[in-house]
Amino acid sequence: MGPATGVPSKSMPESEKTLVYLILGAAGSGRREVLADLIEGASGGGEGTVVLLEKGEAAGGGEEKLGNVARWRWNKEGAMEAELPDGGADRVFVVTNGRINPVDQVEAFRAWLPAQGAELGRIICVVDCGLAARNPPLLAWYDACIHFSDVVLLDRRDGVANKWVRDFEARYKDQRYPCLIELVRGGRVRNPALILEPSALRISQAFEDELAWVAEGGDEEDDAGDDDGDGDEEEVEMVPAEDPYFARRPGGRRVREIPDIARFLDAKENAGTSAVGGA
Repeated sequence: MGPATGVPSKSMPESEKTLVYLILGAAGSGRREVLADLIEGASGGGEGTVVLLEKGEAAGGGEEKLGNVARWRWNKEGAMEAELPDGGADRVFVVTNGRINPVDQVEAFRAWLPAQGAELGRIICVVDCGLAARNPPLLAWYDACIHFSDVVLLDRRDGVANKWVRDFEARYKDQRYPCLIELVRGGRVRNPALILEPSALRISQAFEDELAWVAEGGDEEDDAGDDDGDGDEEEVEMVPAEDPYFARRPGGRRVREIPDIARFLDAKENAGTSAVGGA
């Protein structure tokens, strides 16, 4: 295996590009189980499919059902690197590290994808409804994930009130998010082929071939008293619009900051340990 500088297709015509899917969600949210169902349902057992898991994320179980598994990692420059088996793949699933910032990973993925000669299939977010329901601040974390997502799969709903699930769906439907929202039942989705249909349903424009352009620079104040046109005018430059979640302040911090998911996952794990210890 070697560094992936391209993703040749094993069985598809050379004119067609490999489809790459990005899987978002918190660690322990059922992503591997759902992914195994998608692979089995859409490709008859996963022939020609590669799953890339982040190197730093602990094994979560169920990886044996994913078929051909490799790892992606961060390099010293903070960019995404990946290894693919010799011969490439027809379909690649990139699973994010569910304990670190998803926006950083989406941004790295966006830079990595074009270098592979591949095409984005869809971005899929698996929601741990129990975790989100118990921790309302995490709605901002899921807002970030769903901003980039074409498909949202609601999993881990045991013990979660139906009203909470309905309200969660309404949160995005009321804002006219175009993403597909589906329920997961027993680790399975109703129609894997529909979930993997490579058509964009996300609100983010970050992966569009042609980005919107905005004006940068120029005098923000309209000087109504200067009618002779002799005043100095700052040059206005048209630049590609930046996704609001990628924007940074002068010091480097994101303009839109989201909660640290690891803090909530640690609290969940500690609560589970305490319950076992006290039993």
